[in-house]
Amino acid sequence: MQGLPDFTATRLLVVGDVMLDRYWFGDVSRISPEAPVPVVKVERTEERPGGAANVARNAAALGARVSLLSVVGDDEAGRRLQALMAEEGVVASLHADAAIDTTVKLRVIGRQQQLLRIDFETTPSHEVLRAKLADFSQRLADVDAVILSDYGKGGLAHIAEMIALARAAGKKVLVDPKGDDYSKYAGATVLTPNRAEFRQVAGSWKSEAQLTEKAQTLRQELALEALLVTRSEEGMSLFSAEGVVHQPAVAREVFDVSGAGDTVIATLAAMLASGAGWAEAVRAANLAGGIVVGKLGTATVTRQELDAALTGAA
Repeated sequence: MQGLPDFTATRLLVVGDVMLDRYWFGDVSRISPEAPVPVVKVERTEERPGGAANVARNAAALGARVSLLSVVGDDEAGRRLQALMAEEGVVASLHADAAIDTTVKLRVIGRQQQLLRIDFETTPSHEVLRAKLADFSQRLADVDAVILSDYGKGGLAHIAEMIALARAAGKKVLVDPKGDDYSKYAGATVLTPNRAEFRQVAGSWKSEAQLTEKAQTLRQELALEALLVTRSEEGMSLFSAEGVVHQPAVAREVFDVSGAGDTVIATLAAMLASGAGWAEAVRAANLAGGIVVGKLGTATVTRQELDAALTGAA
């Protein structure tokens, strides 16, 4: 396969639940005298954009022109997210809702192992979500594709309207779904559930033929062009009217799978919006996912890394 297309003219709009990923790294040398838990002496901290913000930074890392639309609290974490997105080259429109706290996921890491995660989150108000929907409809004319990143935090309450508006405007709509009711995603271009998420909706399967039947049935029920199921060590499978395209997993040491789905959908969107076909786009997304799981935490894949992987695998 030849190298990557030029993404510099590719315009993507990412909408969804954003969060701030905080990491506390430290040394573990003893057990607490107060309870049978390790004591972590924190030596350094890191902050990274998470959720839809991580999708946006992944697309920007490939060279695409990315806008991000979401809701945050009127707080320090929300302002930090805004600053981080600016550093990543993403144009972020983060609507501040004074009634909520920005979603923060705090991970405590000792000896390269995650010991604890603490979540802070509240659901945004209806008024702020309505304002975001109006902002969304105004931005559609200036983008090639839309990514809707649903983390189940309440930021995509109007997702069915967003899909309808984007499709009416002739835009590709890629959705990273959540929960057990996919009816709200009807009419999207493609959904990208992981294996566990797909099983939650479609039920389990005992063979590839049964998986294909379940996937194609769901795709047709939701009027999707395609359904991409990411299957961890089994690679990923794209189901469309043309049949099934399967990409085997990329053999490498898996360090951290958090955020891998963000990398996959960002790469898939950048490829499709640049004119690539489904098979080519899925191949690039699969390689990108394989690269990012070899990195700790919510990470990105650079254009150079992906280009090298594509040409090396040719």
